Amino acid sequence: MTPNKIALVDDDRNILTSVSIALESEGFKVVTYNDGESALQGMTANPVDLAVLDIKMPRMDGMELLQKLRKQTRLPVIFLTSKDDEVDELMGLRLGADDYIRKPFSQRLLIERIRTLLRRVELEQAPPETGEGIMIRGDLRLDANRHVCTWKGDEVPLTVTEFLILRALATRPGMVKSRDQLMDAAYGESIYVDDRTIDSHIKRLRRKFRQLDDEFGQIETLYGVGYRYKDE
Repeated sequence: MTPNKIALVDDDRNILTSVSIALESEGFKVVTYNDGESALQGMTANPVDLAVLDIKMPRMDGMELLQKLRKQTRLPVIFLTSKDDEVDELMGLRLGADDYIRKPFSQRLLIERIRTLLRRVELEQAPPETGEGIMIRGDLRLDANRHVCTWKGDEVPLTVTEFLILRALATRPGMVKSRDQLMDAAYGESIYVDDRTIDSHIKRLRRKFRQLDDEFGQIETLYGVGYRYKDE
């Protein structure tokens, strides 16, 4: 089996060295970059399976790098953020990051998050119980095999996390999903993220659909309870 290729982008050489060694010891192939510009060039020429990005870097910071990457790929991305910097975390999620880890972090935690996110990619691409991999709910069409979401025939570019959250909601229209249930669907039961992370993903999902359809209102909020996908 070909090892997953991970891009590690950070201007701290100690982090690049120590984390690279840890990841390679777990069977990953690692490429490192110490600034955003070289990372963008490198990942464009040689795609990877997942990227771990620091936010504060020279030449091009992690936010700008993520914006540019999202124009050309749905690559799973984990952000490294400053301790207790909620602004960084929320902005990263709005831009399309799939997960974040606060510095300082344990290498074991990062490896666990990477494995979890890669499993989510595999899960998302696996056919659901119908065996076809296609889910249709009115004007919504989800193709898990090709990671394609369309609304009224137009493609909606979603990250891995957004796709899994939407699929969890659309699987049973009209049924309320709590934030914890959506958290489990998107991150797995072993990973905990706080409520505002799920809320940020929902807001981004709505924004993407409303860019195509001003009247989109299928994802409903039940305050204090959770979310549901509206019955047709």
